[in-house]
Amino acid sequence: MSILAEPMPSRDLLLLDTITAIDGSCAGAVIVSGSHGGVSSSGFVERAAPRPHAVFFNDAGVGKDRAGIVALERLEALGVACATYSHDSARIGDAADGYENGVVTHANAGARRAGVGPGQRVREAAHSLGARGLPGRLAGGH
Repeated sequence: MSILAEPMPSRDLLLLDTITAIDGSCAGAVIVSGSHGGVSSSGFVERAAPRPHAVFFNDAGVGKDRAGIVALERLEALGVACATYSHDSARIGDAADGYENGVVTHANAGARRAGVGPGQRVREAAHSLGARGLPGRLAGGH
């Protein structure tokens, strides 16, 4: 007897150059943000209602005490999949560059359960999390 995995629901794919542009239209979406994954950035996602399904942040070089990637744990506690991509692979503040060229460096448990892991391209990882179609842009994008 074989057990088939449930298919991942299809989700909107949104590019936000800054996570400050998050709003209600992001509910359930997969977001690629150009922002760092620090405390201030994760706070915008924490205050969003309803929340996105997943968020990618630039790792900003990780930084002292992992300051550039603390969103991983903070969003995991809320059930939001989160991953960061290398600051060497894509420009900070440019979500399209993150989507096109970003390489995942870290992922929380929610993202890992969907198959997201270090070394994976953000474009591929976003689709692992259910993103479908061409990415849309929200206010704050170029």
